[in-house]
Amino acid sequence: MPAPIPLAPLDDERNRAAREAARQRVSWPANLAPETVDFKSEGYLLIAGAELDIRRAAARLAGQLPGITLVVTERSSAEEVPDLEAIWEATRALPCQVADSTLRLEGYLGRFHATLASDADAIDLALATQGRPCFDLVLDLGQRPLLALELPPPGYRATRWGTADCEQALATLPDHRGAFEAPRAVQINADLCAHSRSGQAGCTLCLDTCPADALSSQSGRVGAWIEVDAHRCHGAGSCASACPTGAIEFRLPRPAPLEHYLGELLTAYREAGGAHPVVRFLSEAHLARESAPAAGHVLDVALEELGAAGPDHWLAALAAGAGEVRLQRDAETPSTLLRQLERQHAEARELLAALGHDPARLTWLGAEADRKELDALPALAPLPPRPEASPDATKRDRLNATLAWLGRQGSPTGRRHPLPAPSPHGGMEVDAERCTLCQGCVALCPTPALSGGDDATARLAFREADCVQCGLCEAGCPEQAIRLVPGFLAAPERETRRTLKEEPAFACIRCGKPFATASTIATIQRKLADHPYFAGEARARLEMCEDCRVQDVWQELARDPERQLKV
Repeated sequence: MPAPIPLAPLDDERNRAAREAARQRVSWPANLAPETVDFKSEGYLLIAGAELDIRRAAARLAGQLPGITLVVTERSSAEEVPDLEAIWEATRALPCQVADSTLRLEGYLGRFHATLASDADAIDLALATQGRPCFDLVLDLGQRPLLALELPPPGYRATRWGTADCEQALATLPDHRGAFEAPRAVQINADLCAHSRSGQAGCTLCLDTCPADALSSQSGRVGAWIEVDAHRCHGAGSCASACPTGAIEFRLPRPAPLEHYLGELLTAYREAGGAHPVVRFLSEAHLARESAPAAGHVLDVALEELGAAGPDHWLAALAAGAGEVRLQRDAETPSTLLRQLERQHAEARELLAALGHDPARLTWLGAEADRKELDALPALAPLPPRPEASPDATKRDRLNATLAWLGRQGSPTGRRHPLPAPSPHGGMEVDAERCTLCQGCVALCPTPALSGGDDATARLAFREADCVQCGLCEAGCPEQAIRLVPGFLAAPERETRRTLKEEPAFACIRCGKPFATASTIATIQRKLADHPYFAGEARARLEMCEDCRVQDVWQELARDPERQLKV
């Protein structure tokens, strides 16, 4: 790896001026008219937990909401309560149900469905207690929350009686009445999705990383697909960051405009006289809590959630001329998202090492990092900035362009590097003896990684740079001839399309049209050797194209009319 390049003392005032000039010149890629989702709440509240706690809360909220239903989910403590009689008088008229069976809760602000289910019956609590199809709000005071989610849906509040958080909830719940709207954070392009094809299961990275459980796999007659519940989505961006193909796209801001913004910001900073830039990705909430701005050479990219940017953006910032990229930890980041970011950080550092760059160009900052650590100068000089990628390129194409540029500026190792699983980088091997070139894997592949031949030649070709290791080809191969090889290949072969198997096309014995391969015909003949339809002279039909096969059947029926009675 290259040795760190010593830097001359910098004029921080000059860098601050350059940073301000860059920010004035380059606009943040905001969606000026984002699509929104609507919520409507009338204020009907469900309170669950120990009876004493839920009656205390209900007494505090009495008269402020149109309807309150109580559900006892656990035993109350044995503490002495001086105002117990007053609490009982204030809440005695409220419907109260003991959850002696399974309590199921699902939904979001304005549409929560609570069901008490047993082997014999199921009770819809909203319908039974309020005469309504659903609850609008839920206050959960139980020791074990009904919804164990890192980012629960809007309208649901899990807390404990007597805490400051509970006091804040009691003060704000009455305000959750009326019509509300929120921006739709993500969108899905099913054509790019590698989740499922032709009944085969593939990528699940987005499902594994959503801290709000807002994504689900839906299935029907046409197969399975990913669906996002926009009312439960918090816009953490982890699904879009995890998606290897760009099928899930974050809208606030969109990935391609964000990458363009990074390039424009760094260009404007350099042209304004700034030196040795560092790009810091952080959440807007963390930036708001900082008491003073960072040093002049630190260009902050504040996101609604840190997960809104991923390795494609971090590496693009280095390729655009940043000397270092820093990721700012936030104590409020959901643990699921933090684990994903840590895995992606380790992956991106291994990619840098594989391409011959110091992994120290990509670092974490602690949630409580001191000013000296925040404002440190980069240890390495920036790389030459690359030409901007096409704005119409897919996420994978943009990442490949970044990796290719970094490879040209470094010294790739020429070998395959293991990456933290699951990783969207890797190759594949094909057992040439088993493969019949049926092209089933080509049809299943959601990216251009696999391609076939032409009329004259049957071929299976593969370009590793496009492979996202979704596993659809491996799962769908009827001959079990495919094996995935995870890991990043730091060699030119990754960018080239190579032939894994090739055969001349088999020509129809009647019309001469190429329609299959010799190995495919041999496999079919072996499997159908005992089939009565292809017995005797009819065996030759297996060597005919679909048109000639039908003609041969009809001609045989014409020659022997009695056979028509057997059809």
